[in-house]
Amino acid sequence: MSAVPGTVYLVGAGCGKADLITVRGLRLLQNCGAVVYDELIDPALLDEAPARALRLPMGKRAGRRCTSQEEICAKLVELAQGGTDVVRLKGGDPFVFGRGGEEALALLAAGVPFQVVPGVTSAVAIPALAGIPVTHRGISRSFHVTAAHTAGTADGLPEDLDRLAALSGTLVFLMGLSQLERLAGRLLAAGKDPATPAAVVSGGNAPCPAAVRGTLGDIAKRTRAANVQPPAVILVGDAAALELTCPVE
Repeated sequence: MSAVPGTVYLVGAGCGKADLITVRGLRLLQNCGAVVYDELIDPALLDEAPARALRLPMGKRAGRRCTSQEEICAKLVELAQGGTDVVRLKGGDPFVFGRGGEEALALLAAGVPFQVVPGVTSAVAIPALAGIPVTHRGISRSFHVTAAHTAGTADGLPEDLDRLAALSGTLVFLMGLSQLERLAGRLLAAGKDPATPAAVVSGGNAPCPAAVRGTLGDIAKRTRAANVQPPAVILVGDAAALELTCPVE
């Protein structure tokens, strides 16, 4: 263990091209001794790290064997205790379903100094890239972000889903593509209008970009027909019908 520990920077890389990272995040990356990165970041960001910097892929993807969260936390502690300044490069924002909080707790417990550098969360960025604003005057005055997978419930869906169905605004579900049909069914059973606009968007650095629009009543069927692959963001609410895009020449 080094007498002077390094610092771990929990950096959000944003969702999409490398230039969506913050200026602060980029500067830290350009001066780090190691970068521990998620799978869905733009690979071009790795070129910004010094040539001497250690590069460790430690991403998570549903349905694939991946490094456990415990192993990731242990590696961050090990590197920092060895005197290395580490950029933990995470897709989106570290604290929005990015398990940044778990990593921060592990660093705190080990006495390792750390800083958080926020990033653009997929809950907002991926819909925006498809032309869907999660809020829009006169259409959606709020948005509610929920993980569509929940441990400890009978169907694996959030226990407060019925209450969410009663809310106005835009419902944003992350990590829920495999649950889409069940999710839609639960919302309908809770009283959500089948004609409510809905969309499923896979974008940013996802391997198979897609944007499917429909209604809550038919979005699962449309998404299957389009063969959308994870990761994807699911949106339910009037704003999901918008398509505010303009080709750039």
